[in-house]
This record gives sequence, structure tokens and C-alpha cells, in this order.
Amino acid sequence: MEHDVAGDVAGEGVRCLVTGATGYIGGRLVPELLAAGHRVRCLARSPERLRDHPWAPDAEVVRGDVTDAASVARALEGVDVAYYLVHALGTGKDFEDTDRRAARTFAEQARAAGVRRIVYLGGLTPAGVPEHELSPHLRSRAEVGRILLDSGVPATVLRAAVIIGSGSASFEMLRYLTERLPVMVTPSWVHTRIQPVAVRDVLRALVGSALMPPDVDRAFDIGGPDVLTYREMMVRYAQVAGLRRRLILPVPVLTPGLSSHWVGLVTPVPSSIARPLTESLRHEVVCREHDIARYVPDPPGHPIGFEEAVRQALRRVRDAKVSTRWSSASVPGAPSDPLPTDPDWAGGSLYRDHRELVVHASPEALWRVIEGIGGENGWYSFPLAWAVRGWLDRLIGGVGLRRGRRDAARLRVGDSLDFWRVEEIEPGRLLRLRAEMRLPGLAWLEMRVFTGPDGRTRYRQRALFHPHGLAGHAYWWGVSPFHAIVFGGMARNIARAAAGSSFPAMERTASH
Repeated sequence: MEHDVAGDVAGEGVRCLVTGATGYIGGRLVPELLAAGHRVRCLARSPERLRDHPWAPDAEVVRGDVTDAASVARALEGVDVAYYLVHALGTGKDFEDTDRRAARTFAEQARAAGVRRIVYLGGLTPAGVPEHELSPHLRSRAEVGRILLDSGVPATVLRAAVIIGSGSASFEMLRYLTERLPVMVTPSWVHTRIQPVAVRDVLRALVGSALMPPDVDRAFDIGGPDVLTYREMMVRYAQVAGLRRRLILPVPVLTPGLSSHWVGLVTPVPSSIARPLTESLRHEVVCREHDIARYVPDPPGHPIGFEEAVRQALRRVRDAKVSTRWSSASVPGAPSDPLPTDPDWAGGSLYRDHRELVVHASPEALWRVIEGIGGENGWYSFPLAWAVRGWLDRLIGGVGLRRGRRDAARLRVGDSLDFWRVEEIEPGRLLRLRAEMRLPGLAWLEMRVFTGPDGRTRYRQRALFHPHGLAGHAYWWGVSPFHAIVFGGMARNIARAAAGSSFPAMERTASH
């Protein structure tokens, strides 16, 4: 297994707070802490996004934001160990200030609450490089670590380079670059030496940090046993994945900005997330010590080597057992506004495209099609139009259509789904998606299954758009002529997929 570390940690349970539980590492850490016998509380801006996680019934979830002192104070009441796993992704002009302010708020409230330890996962910084020469992403993480170490609360700051695990942004960037490009024209950072670490070893160190002695107050480098260039990582990935040898041609003229767009075009990782990742590869990031083993001893077979970490990650991808993905966290620039059903929407414009069909299939068969939408199954209408919309979104810095799905058959609240995110799901009845492509407004796609008065299965589909300014209104009316093809075809094809090709669906209503 890639993440089962419960047996590596012993001791009495402690009361833990986990911030960032909707993210990649936080969502995997919570079940590990629970399995180790600890009590867990999660602080989340949107607690409903944690509702469908398998561990949700065993953890307490409270609403709050790390920049809001009052909500942080409430979340820290009675807590022994506080995990700080949040970062503002380096896309906005003020993200470093946001990181700094949030860390100071958390440190002050942790000290006031009598927290016994703060645990933070940051980035591995290169030796001998002045801080002002670091990428903004790494510089901010280093500053957050210092703020927490200076908090007056004993702190464990874990510093990792590239994390290899199913669903991690670094792994998916490596995976897609290698799999999709047998011949690669690459930036010069492919020759940078890196010490990758398996996600299982990261989780083991995080869980073990809950039981560190009170006199430990320092940073630790964590990494795997292999030091490799990024080029060597791609070559070894190809070997493990059974691919032909890749031809890699470095081009020194590719700037970090151009590199991020290149990664964004080739991989599902958008340029807004690829940029901080690629900027961090400009300098060598190799562990200078392995002191963490004094407090969290390495069991046999650990730390896990690069090839074994890749093997485990690919196995989980193949078996559809990816518990969290990089896209679990909110995407920079994505809307986080209220649902269109909230009362505050009463005073604004809300455009609708409504479709309703009678479906010659059971409600269960229709729901299976709806829950399986997106990813490899596509969107059941005009594939070229969906692809073009995804390409256009990529060109303007959006997430595009290639994020796919975490699980091929099942969805849960908070999952990313191509350029949508699951905002609400009622199994067997309702799927509501919120758009995360770049738009002059906010958009939703809602799909319902119900049984009509005549006892027949019905499918109801609504596309909702709340425009921002004149550009938003112009956008809606500009694309509305295509709705009959895109949304009408989507509804009909979903019904046909549920019923089988021998039972044509009958469209009942179509209105704008």
C-alpha cells in the first residue's frame, strides 16, 4: 500500500488539528492519524467538501479560515498538536503576504491556546542560495517555516522536495511529460539534481511528529534514498512504466514562465500550478541531513526508493485507488462563491438552460451514467466543442479539460472533474458541478434523476450562469446559439447511454 503507515507509529492518542484537509497531503494525513489512535479535528473553509471522505464520520470538522484569528482560536481549543498544511499558490501578486499573515495568525493563536506542537510541511531549499534568489514559492514556504519556529510553540518543520505519489501534482507532471512525449524539447532544469520522496514516507514523518519530545524545535530535511536529475527521473519513470526510451533535448532559452505554459499544454497540471513547481527546480534541492530518523525511525524498506515509489503510485492509478489528487485543493482563480440556490442570488441575473427527458431505463442505470461523466467517458456531446473550450481555457491560464477524474466510477463533494468541481452530490438523485474554467461569471451544471407522476424515469439538466458585468452578459448570448447542440445533445446522449441504443429518448422541454 502507498499510504498505510498506522503501524509505524505507537503511543497514546493525542488531539490533533489538521488544516488543509481538503488538499492532497491533508486529505491523506487525516486517516493515518486516526489509524494511529489520535483524535482529529479538521479546519476547512468549506466543511461540506470533506463530507464524503471515508474517514469523515470519525473526524470532527469545523468551519474557518487560517487568516481569521477567531475561527483559528475556536479550532485550536483543546488541541495538542496542530498541523499547518496550507499555502497560497504563487499566482497572485500578494500570495506571499497572504502566506505570511496566515502563518502569523496561526502561530499566535496556537501559543494562546497552549498547543503542545505545531507541525508544518514546507519545501526543501537549496544549500548556499541566498533567499532573495529563491523562487517566490520556495521563499514563501521558508518564511512560513521560520514564523512557526519563532512562535514560542515547539515546532517540527519538515522540508521536502518532489513528492512522488498517485495524484500529486509533481508526480502527474512527471508522468504526463514522460508518457506523452517520446521526444522532448525540455528546459535546462531537467539537469537539476533533486531528492524525491515517496508520499508514504512524508505521511510517516508527519504522523510520527505528533509524538516528538517537547524539547525538539527545529526543521528536518526529508527525502528518499535517490538523488536524481529530472532527466533521470523521466528515464527511470519510462522504465518502470514499460515505455520506450525517451529522447530528451534540453533548451536553455525556456524561461520559468514559458516552462510553465509548456507543462500546462502537455500535462493536466495548469500553468498556474506548474509555474511554482518548475521555478522550484531551478536550483539543486538535496537533503543535508536525515535527523528525522532519530525521532521517527526508518522501518525496513524505508525511505522508499524512487522506482518503488513510482511503481506504487502507478499501481494505485491503475487500480483506481487514488484517495486524493493535487486538484483536491482549490485552483487559483476558481470561483468560491455561494450556490445559486442561496437567497443572495435573488437580486442578480441568473441565466438558465433547462432540459428534461423521459428515459427508458431505471433510475439506477441513469445515475450510473451521470456519476461516470467526464474523464475518459467524455461529456456525451460534440467532443470537439468541449476540447476547443478546454484548449482556450488553457491558453488564458485556466485548468483546461484534462484534469480528468480521481475515480473512474465514483464522485464525492470537492472532487475535480475536468474543468468542473463537484459542488453537491446526492447519490442516485443529484449531481451539481461548478465551473472552474476562466469565465466572465460563475457557472454550474446540474443533473437530476427522478421518477415522474407516470412512474417513468426522468432526467433533468440545468446549466446556470451568473454573469459578471457586460462581458458576462455578452458571453452568455454569444454561446447560447450552441446550447441546443452542446446541452441538448448532452441530455439526449446521456438518456440513450442509460437506456441503450434501441430505446430513443424523447425530449420533453428545452428552454433558455
